[in-house]
Amino acid sequence: MNDQYSRRPDQDADALAASADELRASGIAHDRETAIRATFVTRVYGYLMAAVAAFILLEVWLFQSGKAEALARGMAGTNWMLILGGFMLVGWLARSVAGRSSRTGIQVLGLALYVAAQAIIFVPLIFIADMKAGGGVIASAAILTVLAFVGLTLIAWQTRRDFTFLGGILRWAGVLALVAIAGGVFFGWNLGTWFSLIMVAFAGGAILYDTSNIIRYWPSDRPVGAALELFASVALMFWYLLRLLSGRR
Repeated sequence: MNDQYSRRPDQDADALAASADELRASGIAHDRETAIRATFVTRVYGYLMAAVAAFILLEVWLFQSGKAEALARGMAGTNWMLILGGFMLVGWLARSVAGRSSRTGIQVLGLALYVAAQAIIFVPLIFIADMKAGGGVIASAAILTVLAFVGLTLIAWQTRRDFTFLGGILRWAGVLALVAIAGGVFFGWNLGTWFSLIMVAFAGGAILYDTSNIIRYWPSDRPVGAALELFASVALMFWYLLRLLSGRR
């Protein structure tokens, strides 16, 4: 008789048991990975909220202590490209520290460095916005940023689409934006309302990209680095919404 028809019942039982064990092990591994990812995502958004709170507290301290006005006037008399270059250098260093290290303490140091740099570079814009339009425009920009962030986050989570394809587009758009900013500094290009709107859209794309990356690909032992990327995108959106609303008053 052909071997394929000569299997004994005990062999079939062993095969079924083995298959059941494999399925069970696969299910346990999947549940474990799901739990690890859920814990990672919770930590990411926890660090993001901490970064936002630290940014707000730093800004409040700078303005209430009177240091903000001195910073704003000092930065106004400095070549903006030097300030932007310094900020980009600090940002690159902070991203490298927070994104590559597996040690939580080192990651937190990178995030703290980035939040402090953002708080400083925001001072002139917030100072001008407050002088020209009052605190209401700052609150409006903050509310719009929160609404946009929540909406984009829900889109990424609810649709489950992979938005990481936006990475290449965002890199090219970022280069073009830097060229436009340099043109504004050196050649007096008028970067008005349309540029701010485009940069708000750019920041929205970055939030979708970062969220999708966190859901699928970001290493689960580096939640602070992921939070830093999201914070950077949120801060960018807040910057250009504040610039846009300040210019309309």
